[in-house]
Amino acid sequence: MNLLITLDVLLSEGSVTRAAKRLNLSASAMSRALSRLREATGDPLLVRAGRGLVPTARALEMRDSVSTLVQEAARVLSPTEVPDLKTVTRTFTIRTRGGFVESYALRLLERIQQEAPGICLRFVHKSNKDSEALRDGSVDLETGVLDILTGPEVRMQSLYEDRFICVVRHGHFLSQGDVTVDRFSKGRHILVARRSPDASRPDEMLKAMTQGRDIAIVVEEFTTALALVQKSDLIATVPERFTEHLRDGLFSFPLPFPMPGFFISLFWHPRMDADPVHRWLRSCIREICKDPIPDKV
Repeated sequence: MNLLITLDVLLSEGSVTRAAKRLNLSASAMSRALSRLREATGDPLLVRAGRGLVPTARALEMRDSVSTLVQEAARVLSPTEVPDLKTVTRTFTIRTRGGFVESYALRLLERIQQEAPGICLRFVHKSNKDSEALRDGSVDLETGVLDILTGPEVRMQSLYEDRFICVVRHGHFLSQGDVTVDRFSKGRHILVARRSPDASRPDEMLKAMTQGRDIAIVVEEFTTALALVQKSDLIATVPERFTEHLRDGLFSFPLPFPMPGFFISLFWHPRMDADPVHRWLRSCIREICKDPIPDKV
C-alpha cells in the first residue's frame, strides 16, 4: 500500500525531490522507494531526460490505474461517513417482548418517518434470552434485561429503569382502600414467566417476596396477563413503563412491599457497532425511551 501511494505521487510529480517533499520523506528515502518500485514492476518507471525525469511507457500506462487504486483504498480505510438518511433503504429487525412495541413503536416510527422514511422496522417475538440471533445476524437489535445467557461479546446500553406494579380491573376489591400485604395475598394472581414459574429473575424475586400468594395461572407475556385482568378478578404484577400504554381502563397501584427496580437495555452485536445507520437507529431508540418513570402509579 505504501509503495502504491509512493508510485502515485512519483508519477504525479515526475520528480523525486518534489515527491519526497509531498510525502514528507528525505530524498534518499524516496530514491530507495523508487528502487523498490522498479524492482517490483520490472520497469524503470522514471528515466532521465535532460535535467529532469520523464515517465516510461509502462508508467504512463499504469498512472490512471494506480491513482484509482490509491483513491479507492483511501476510501475503504477511511471512517464511514453518515449517509443521507433520506436516501437510505433498509429493514432492521428488532427482537423484543410484547409491550415494548405497543409502548414505543409508534413514537419511533414517527421519528424515522421524519428523518429516514426508507427504513422499515420488523419486530419479532423474543422467546428466549440467548444471543444467537444477534450473532448470526438475523436480528439487528434486541431489548430486555441483562441475563447470564447474554453473550459476553454483545454490546449493551441501558434504556430506562422500570419497576413492578399491580393491576386489577375497576371494581376489584383491591381497587378500593389501602392495599396491604394481607389483602394482596388473599387475591388470586397471574404469574408471568418465560419458561417456568421460577425461570426469570424478576419472577423469582416477586415469588420470594410474596410467599403464600395464590397463583391461579402462569402465562408467558405481560400482554396476556393484562388481557386476563380485564375480564376477571385476577391480579397481575407487571412492569410499569413496559405496559404504560396497555393499562388503559385498568386500576394500577404500587406493590404493598418494597421491590428493587430493574433496567431495560438495548443489545447489539459488535459488528454493527460502527455502522452509521445502525448507530443512528440506536440513538433514536434511546431518545424515545429516555423519559423517567412517573413518581406515582
